[in-house]
Amino acid sequence: MSGFIIIFSTLALLVVIFGAAGLKIVQQSEVVIIERLGKYSRTLSSGINIIWPFVDRPRSIMWRYVMEGVDGRKLVNFKELNRIDLRETVYDFPKQNVITKDNVVVQINAVLYFQVMDPVKAVYEISNLPDAIEKLTQTTLRNVIGELELDESLSSRDTINTKLRSILDDATNKWGVKVNRVELQDINPPADIQAAMEKQMRAERDRRAAVLEAEGLKRAAILNAEGQRESDIARAQGERQSAILEAEGVAEARITTAKAEAEAIELIKVAVGGDSKDPIQYLIAKEYLKTLESLGQGTDNKTVFLPYEATGVLSSLGGIKELLK
Repeated sequence: MSGFIIIFSTLALLVVIFGAAGLKIVQQSEVVIIERLGKYSRTLSSGINIIWPFVDRPRSIMWRYVMEGVDGRKLVNFKELNRIDLRETVYDFPKQNVITKDNVVVQINAVLYFQVMDPVKAVYEISNLPDAIEKLTQTTLRNVIGELELDESLSSRDTINTKLRSILDDATNKWGVKVNRVELQDINPPADIQAAMEKQMRAERDRRAAVLEAEGLKRAAILNAEGQRESDIARAQGERQSAILEAEGVAEARITTAKAEAEAIELIKVAVGGDSKDPIQYLIAKEYLKTLESLGQGTDNKTVFLPYEATGVLSSLGGIKELLK
């Protein structure tokens, strides 16, 4: 009886061990590749799965991990796992020297975002997937940067990222991998090139400042000239208008004076009795006397020589006397 119990206990223990070995729990976003007697059998998804122990075995895959060392440097470790992570994975590659089209050696480090879409291809189509992706990224980066000059490499990061992603995605498609994004973290030229670029940048900024200052002075001179021209035009128009108004005033004054004199002559004619007495003699005598008065005031000598024709004017004083009556 005791021997039967021992045998039963041993069989029960073997069943438990066999059942535990055949029970596989897979985490979310993970899969396990199962091989039966060395041949692909099936892919275990997340949840509880049952396999045949000792007959079905999970196929391992190499995975890449980056850890930070004591001195702050990043250390890359490769580890063999029997589970494949289907989540998006980030690979931060170390800096590498790349030669541009104009023969400048620059240091570039890139970050790659990829995701395993077909676990079977990721296991059977490539022996070391992380190492293959790293080497492919480095060689592709050298080819892309080698087609660009330094200035284009520094100013065309988006173009480089897009081109890298397209090339890597096409190359890794047969491995069951989808490259979602590639980013260039740093592009570091040599120290002497950086110093030359800084000098060039300062010179370019000084040139732009000088150009802007010259354009400002030019614009200011143009505005001052336009303002002076408009001021001169306005002043000339004002003087012209003033001269026109003054001339019109003088003309109107002369016309008014002439009208007044004409009316005065008419009144004198009426006063002297029509045409019997000539009023012109009165006017001539009046103006002549004014002229003689001014001549007398303009000289210190009281002796005034009268022209011969003045005797005729004096003879008209009798006529003035008659008019005054």
